[in-house]
Amino acid sequence: MIEKTEQIFDYNTSREKLILAEYGRNVQNMVEYIVALPTKEERNRYASVVIDMMGFLNPHLRDVPDFKHKLWDHLQIISQFKIDVDSPYPSPTQEQINFRPEVLPYPQSRIRFKHYGRTVEVMIKKAKEITEPDKKQHMVNSIANFMKMAYVIWNKDHVADEQIISDLRDLSGGELDLSEVTLNKVDIKPPVSSNSGGRSSGGKTNSRSGGGSSSRQNNNNKGRQKNYSSNTGNGRRPN
Repeated sequence: MIEKTEQIFDYNTSREKLILAEYGRNVQNMVEYIVALPTKEERNRYASVVIDMMGFLNPHLRDVPDFKHKLWDHLQIISQFKIDVDSPYPSPTQEQINFRPEVLPYPQSRIRFKHYGRTVEVMIKKAKEITEPDKKQHMVNSIANFMKMAYVIWNKDHVADEQIISDLRDLSGGELDLSEVTLNKVDIKPPVSSNSGGRSSGGKTNSRSGGGSSSRQNNNNKGRQKNYSSNTGNGRRPN
């Protein structure tokens, strides 16, 4: 009677997880072998060979500044910081590798007019701190122009200057008030829109594109008439 023997397969799923997969299973096995060596002299000699092999397996690291330092750090990581060798660089600790930065708090402040954004509120706050009248007036004029540009971009529609002045007064708490007396001195320019559709700024069609197509069409019509007349003159029907 023939006895059946069970064949055991070694799958990667049953093996120990790779710590740094870019170096492969063989490098991890060699590092584990170096960790188990009894003398430090042997560990240093074998570690230098493994470092050269790690650099050969990942040639892109040669473009990284201090790539040798990075390889020695990776050697410590693969050994799970258990290898005892004389590294030419300071060895990292597990706390340094697994360091997590502090979570940044999400801003909770409310924006009154979202189509103007936070930048307008910051500029208004800076403008209220200006003491020189001329400089302050120039700053307010710049803020009003920026608000008009932001309004048109968000709403895709025209906006009156009075609306911008009213919103500026509201956002500044009445401190930056462009009243009717100063309205004539303030030049709120509309945002510049790019030309489209082959039209110039005056609303006329571009002569290069329109005139060229019409002339080509006239030449084609003349050619068809000439062929028709030559065919009919010979007593033949046009094709």
